[in-house]
Amino acid sequence: MKNWLNNVGPGVLVSAAFIGPGTVTVCTLAGVNFQYALLWALLLSIIACIVLQEMAARLGIIAQKGLSECIRDEIKTPSLRKLAIVLIFSAIVIGNAAYEAGNITGAVLGITSVVTPKYYDIGFFSINLWSIAVGAIAFGLLSLGNYKILERVFICLVLVMSVSFVVTAIITNPDLTKIFKGLFLPELGADKILTVIALVGTTVVPYNLFLHASLVGEKWNKPSQLPIARKELIVAIALGGLVSMAIVITSAVPGLTNVNSAADLAQGLKPLFGDFAGWFIGVGLLAAGITSSITAPLAAAYVVKGCLGWQGGLKTFKFKLVWASIILLGVTFSSLKLNPIEIIRFAQIANGLLLPIIAIFLFWIVNRSSVLGRYKNSIVQNILGMIIIIIAIFLGAKSIYTVFQSL
Repeated sequence: MKNWLNNVGPGVLVSAAFIGPGTVTVCTLAGVNFQYALLWALLLSIIACIVLQEMAARLGIIAQKGLSECIRDEIKTPSLRKLAIVLIFSAIVIGNAAYEAGNITGAVLGITSVVTPKYYDIGFFSINLWSIAVGAIAFGLLSLGNYKILERVFICLVLVMSVSFVVTAIITNPDLTKIFKGLFLPELGADKILTVIALVGTTVVPYNLFLHASLVGEKWNKPSQLPIARKELIVAIALGGLVSMAIVITSAVPGLTNVNSAADLAQGLKPLFGDFAGWFIGVGLLAAGITSSITAPLAAAYVVKGCLGWQGGLKTFKFKLVWASIILLGVTFSSLKLNPIEIIRFAQIANGLLLPIIAIFLFWIVNRSSVLGRYKNSIVQNILGMIIIIIAIFLGAKSIYTVFQSL
């Protein structure tokens, strides 16, 4: 058990990061609106996630640098370097501040699905005390500055989250024939394209590529440790994908309508399963919200550190200031009763559209001999990477076309 725990860490954090309230919401909508028909999109996303995160992990272990640091160092033209840094900085940092509000709100939805909401009125504002509590948990764990403690916490939360959603899916008694059909017989119509993009965007999260490259460098520093890192990320991401599929399967139960979030899903399942399913979904959503509300600010801090060339790590004041600002923004917007559902869904679509750009940056870096030497991409890895980028570009272009057609 001790050896197993020593080899678990970055992959679990990546898995925990993409199973947040955004994933729960998007997978719920996919199941309610299309039943099992879009499970293939999740399967494709999981494979793409493993391929891209392996590149990020290899970069972190061999180069001992984060992705944003490598991009800054390898782009020699000053104007292009500034453009790349501004693009990455704005997309990841500003985007993560928006995601954080949804992450904290998602955790609060999990809490309030089983207990009474708590509000405190200050003038014209009504502050959600549960939002402050979740933000305080995230702040407390990150302020420790201890990577090993974060690992242990995430392992526990991911296990709780996995059991919660998988058990709930099992008790819905799903149709296995339809599940296999949804997994291996793709359907892609105009009405499904934005949901497919959202499913891809919520699984292959661009900020996770930055987070993973930085985290593996904190844990491993020898090329001989690459096989361990690969096994760990494959198992962790596959487990995360299983959770996503469980949410789709749960929400595909016949008769569920007008479901926009996991909290609504819990209410919709009560006539079938009583409070049991509601409790499992509530606990799972709480774990998902807390894990993502820790990883989003952590990723933003690593991106800023790499873009601006800061030295030091988790315990430096500047690093703490970045993640603390992201948490504060998240708590503020979460506590003001803003409806996060459409914002979360839009964020996942935006993630899917941003993915090709970040993937191209990563693909370029992992083919640089000056960065990885003999550990740069092989022919097979390049073929897989190009296929993923082409699919991501195709889906992004098709979604933009679909939006313009609807105007």
